[in-house]
Amino acid sequence: MSFIRSLGGLGLALAAVAGLAVLFLALIVVTNGAWSGTPAWLITAGVGAAAAIWRGRRRTRPRLLVPVAVAAVLTAAVLIPTVPTDRQYPSDLAFVATQHWSLATGSQVAVYHYPPDPDTTPRSTPLVFLHGGPVRSISVIDHEFLQLLARHGYDVYAYEQAGGGRSGLLSMDQYSIDRSVRDFGAFIEHLDAGPVDVLGFSAGGVVLTRALADPDFSTLVRKAIVAEPGPMDGPTARIDGQPGLPNARGLAPAVPGPRSTNVPRYAVAFGLMRLGLLSPDSDLIGQAEGVNAFTAADLGGDTASAYCAQDAHRIPVEDTTENFSFSAAASMQIQQTIKDSPSIIEGLGRSTVPTMLMIAECSSQTRQWATAVLAANPTVERTQYMPGVGHHMWNGLDDNDERAYAAVDAFLQGAQAPLPNYPTPADIPEFLNQDD
Repeated sequence: MSFIRSLGGLGLALAAVAGLAVLFLALIVVTNGAWSGTPAWLITAGVGAAAAIWRGRRRTRPRLLVPVAVAAVLTAAVLIPTVPTDRQYPSDLAFVATQHWSLATGSQVAVYHYPPDPDTTPRSTPLVFLHGGPVRSISVIDHEFLQLLARHGYDVYAYEQAGGGRSGLLSMDQYSIDRSVRDFGAFIEHLDAGPVDVLGFSAGGVVLTRALADPDFSTLVRKAIVAEPGPMDGPTARIDGQPGLPNARGLAPAVPGPRSTNVPRYAVAFGLMRLGLLSPDSDLIGQAEGVNAFTAADLGGDTASAYCAQDAHRIPVEDTTENFSFSAAASMQIQQTIKDSPSIIEGLGRSTVPTMLMIAECSSQTRQWATAVLAANPTVERTQYMPGVGHHMWNGLDDNDERAYAAVDAFLQGAQAPLPNYPTPADIPEFLNQDD
């Protein structure tokens, strides 16, 4: 009987701890993490203490005081920052200078310039690279591809979107896909080199696609390459489609290194944001603290999903610890504004900029995100369906960089494409059904 009573007491204690933790999380959601979660914690601790005192009012030592204290300590860990709360920017890269430009929009962006190799014939038009993310640093593996372009004569410019990498932060309410497009236009105008060629990858492909739907950009862009785009608008974001051939998600070894999600504060904050229970502008953690805390290991399967399944055990290291930064909150904020945006099909149908679409065979992206661009934009002159690569098409493996370069160069120079023009708009139904 004594054993049963002890077991019952243990069960009651565990239930008390779990119940208070659930209450705390619920209050975090209700208050949107106000004051770093302090009101939620005070209410939780008060409710727990009151319950313990009420239940033990006839005993000299209330049994629930210990589990309440345990719950108070566990939940208090969510209130304590373990990284600096002021933005800690990555140190400058050793192989390229970091310039800082103030755009007409008010954004302060970090800019990287790779001039054409002096031993090559320089291309006449600057090439601007729009990176993926959306709000992150440009990875070292992307910088290596930009260097390859420069070695072949391209005058390459890239910038990190506001809030990412070494670029200045915006207030959370200023992050939106429309702001990203305006920053892109302001960047071209600041460059002041006439119409430019643009390579937009992943989230950068979304920025470029939406710019193509805006007639104001018709005089700013000479040729556009949309590579592995995300959803271009709300209707496209709601498409329930299929990705490409199997990728390495779930097959690759775990990304080594520390994870912010192993720390209670950031596990709660990022977890609730991912579930949509906490808004990106939550007061639980500040934007700068969130960027400081997030690590490459936190991306986990997202990194692996950018490679084909057969490459699962040879995925290259995409970035250095010193260079990596990712703003989960700002990225979610921008993605939400895309989901909330109306269709851009009508505007895209009036685009006059010659465009090429690049799609990876093992793409982790929903294929309809790319085919929606193909179907809506009459100026897509060619599509290059890249075999043997995943979402991150240039990745340093085998000859993948050279094959991606060949497709880019042929289009920009008006030369014959290295691959068939596939899919065309007429091929879309077959393309979407080829893996069924």
